[in-house]
Amino acid sequence: MHSATRSKTADRDSALRLRDAGLRPTRQRVALADLLFAKGDRHLTAEELHEEAVSVGVPCSLATVYNTLHQFTEAGMLRVLSLETAKTYFDTNVSDHHHFVVEGSNNVLDIPVGNISVSDLPEAPEGMEITHVDVVIRVRPKR
Repeated sequence: MHSATRSKTADRDSALRLRDAGLRPTRQRVALADLLFAKGDRHLTAEELHEEAVSVGVPCSLATVYNTLHQFTEAGMLRVLSLETAKTYFDTNVSDHHHFVVEGSNNVLDIPVGNISVSDLPEAPEGMEITHVDVVIRVRPKR
């Protein structure tokens, strides 16, 4: 059972993180938060998190994982990446940063902060304001 392999400290940290974000720390939310945030900054799909959860004995459906990821996103704990791929990626690093996407794989990598300058943005449409600029650079292995 997963709860036997999780540390009590990790559970407390995840429960506190959830409470701080305004979410009730249910058993499944705590377990999924443990999996999401224990490995530092990462990018993953709902399917990948579901696979991790099943492999360590966390009983949850793929729908529950999707719902939880969207709740975490709405609470500001995750960021949805718009990468124009068939899959939706969730990013545990919610700071302003940009990404490399490796063509032909599922790899998404953070671009170090300060390595990109975005300037000469157009004016936002009337009554609107720019809230964020995402830069996605597609790369592939050298041939």
